[in-house]
Amino acid sequence: MQSDETAVRMRDITKTFGSVVANDRVCLDIYRGEILALLGENGSGKTTLMNMLSGIYYPDSGHISVDGREVSIRSPKDAYDLGIGMIHQHFKLVDVLTAAENIILGMAGKGHLDMKAVSERIRNICTMYGFDVDPEQKIYDMSVSQKQTVEIVKVLYRGANILILDEPTAVLTPQETEKLFAVLRNMRNDGNAIVIITHKLHEVEEISDRVVVLRRGKFVGGMLTKDTNAAEMTNMMVGRQVSLNIDRPEPKEPKPRIIVEGLTVRDIEGVTKLSNVSFTANSGEILGIAGISGCGQKELLESIAGLQQLESGSIKYIDPDTGKEIQLIGKDPREIFSLGVSLSFVPEDRLGMGLVGSMDLTDNMMLRSFRNGRSAIADRKTPRHLAERVVNELDVMTPGLSTPVRRLSGGNVQKVLVGREISSSLTVLMTAYAVRGLDINSSYTIYDLINQQKQKGVAVIFVGEDLDVLLEFCDRILILCGGKVSGIVPGNGADKRQVGMMMTKLGGGDVK
Repeated sequence: MQSDETAVRMRDITKTFGSVVANDRVCLDIYRGEILALLGENGSGKTTLMNMLSGIYYPDSGHISVDGREVSIRSPKDAYDLGIGMIHQHFKLVDVLTAAENIILGMAGKGHLDMKAVSERIRNICTMYGFDVDPEQKIYDMSVSQKQTVEIVKVLYRGANILILDEPTAVLTPQETEKLFAVLRNMRNDGNAIVIITHKLHEVEEISDRVVVLRRGKFVGGMLTKDTNAAEMTNMMVGRQVSLNIDRPEPKEPKPRIIVEGLTVRDIEGVTKLSNVSFTANSGEILGIAGISGCGQKELLESIAGLQQLESGSIKYIDPDTGKEIQLIGKDPREIFSLGVSLSFVPEDRLGMGLVGSMDLTDNMMLRSFRNGRSAIADRKTPRHLAERVVNELDVMTPGLSTPVRRLSGGNVQKVLVGREISSSLTVLMTAYAVRGLDINSSYTIYDLINQQKQKGVAVIFVGEDLDVLLEFCDRILILCGGKVSGIVPGNGADKRQVGMMMTKLGGGDVK
């Protein structure tokens, strides 16, 4: 669907952060009437490049032209004035406001706001492209896909016709993804220029017209999507041959390790997050947890880790050596550790709960081992060796071990967290979105490391957002819907669309 009309031309764009070169003389063209997929490994400069186009960063050097005119984009307002809008992976909405109020928030205006006219214009945009948005609905009452729709309508309302979407399907069900893709095609056919940043290559093949690949901050190639495939795109991103097969070794003598019965959790406002959840996680097995965002995954893992107050239920740990049952309810993480329960937890909140952003890599490794010392002086040698191993094995892009982790890209922060948690001697490993934001190569490295733990007899609980990965990687999949168990299915042979239905309706119902 690509036209000959160039919407954006970026030439020799360079951006550095200290000694790190994020973009190195990158050249990129974006055409009207096309969907362009921007690909690359973590730290390759994709988001940085688009952040300069959307006014969040300003290039150190280079030139940007929009519709044939050279421009200077120094703020998101400048970008909007040029018709450029970016929809970020983490939504920027105010929960207590309505969709219409969020869409016009921050816009210039005089006198009394005619909210009736605002809502009517929103409905016209929705009708034009096939969106489903109620302008009067509060954000806190919306699903993840509805919130994303509001973000897209917000940039269209402000006149954007060049749209950038960062990981747009990260937390969507297959059915929601299909709806989003239908809308994007309508927008493309209307002459808009669309850029998507994603790591899901099967979606790149389905939705994009053209692909551009960055590697270590440099442009390495571009091609029409119809003329390439997932293997070729991956090889371009990584710079070498990469296998795209996820291994799923058969569980060896699985035995119950974590038994959850009747688990009910309410938040501080009294809202039920989990209701009567029961399941067993076995040794030597990967139990996947599927569900739309916010349906209880976070509370489930935190309950097992001793970080969540429970209303009722039981969580038992079965000691692999003695077979003794240990009740985890009412115990905090330190007490659980003191009982000899070897449990590691990769939380969803990387820098809020998993790592300390102001500390360097070595100090963050020490967070798991500082209590092991036999004197008042902490052992820094062992954590430093671990930090070096994580950097080398997971290819963490960092200026050095003394770099604060907050200065790393999101994907590299995730590598540091996962690498630390799987380095110890485990019997239970829980991961929340272990490969979120990771490139293909890094994701497969994490899958291999988790499989190694599985083959050692570790019970793995794997919360994921990519159903294709869950179906290919996990031995069983527990599906949550509104905090309740919608079903448990085998990973091998389960129907993707049926699982997607079970995520939105208890039991799933008929697949349409």
